[in-house]
Amino acid sequence: MATLEIRDLHVSVGDGSDGAKEILRGVDLTVKAGETHAIMGPNGSGKSTLAYAVAGHPKYEVTSGSVTLDGEDVLAMSVDERARAGLFLAMQYPVEVPGVSVSNFLRSAVTAVRGEAPKLREFSKEMKAAMDALSIDPAFAQRSLNEGFSGGEKKRHEILQLEMLKPKVAVLDETDSGLDVDALKVVSEGVNRFASGDTGVLLITHYTRILRYVKPDFVHVFAGGRVVAEGGPELADELENEGYEKYVKAGASL
Repeated sequence: MATLEIRDLHVSVGDGSDGAKEILRGVDLTVKAGETHAIMGPNGSGKSTLAYAVAGHPKYEVTSGSVTLDGEDVLAMSVDERARAGLFLAMQYPVEVPGVSVSNFLRSAVTAVRGEAPKLREFSKEMKAAMDALSIDPAFAQRSLNEGFSGGEKKRHEILQLEMLKPKVAVLDETDSGLDVDALKVVSEGVNRFASGDTGVLLITHYTRILRYVKPDFVHVFAGGRVVAEGGPELADELENEGYEKYVKAGASL
């Protein structure tokens, strides 16, 4: 049963003439298997910084605190070691990789995570089933990774990776960004399939619309680089009605 624990995490960005800027100022969060956590907050509150710091992006410097996955020190791992350990990041803006097909990318990723290459026939069958579940055209598998993809295609591909790699904990950074209603429903169904197992989900979003389809067990409000409020799904409803203003003030006062 996977558990991601984040304790008193402080993260800074940048080393220019103005020095590094602290973005996260002491974040505590625990995501257990079978739980879906939604992180909400205004622009600049530190939501994406948390995602990239956990994933190991070199731009983000962890100055203090800890991140563990099943008791193992995540911060001591390289980026690829974090992925093999069971961490997955669905990026807000996935990068294009010309010349590398979706199929080859997925097979390479599956091989790295599982420790051995799957038999081609079995892999093709598995990939086709996952693509069917996400209403993805089979021809998609031969396209270059994210090259010329629409916003919806990029996000469906992220969920396709999720279904193929079967990580312990998935961090989804604004997976609903740029999706129309139909694509949102399909992507949400994929998230729900993943979350129904012995896995954890950390869903980062500005808006409550994806939470109509993906029901969180816990909602955390970010402001000023901290978690300033926590609750259940009802907290998301409150944010929909009242906005973030009072939480931004609360974050500024800490």
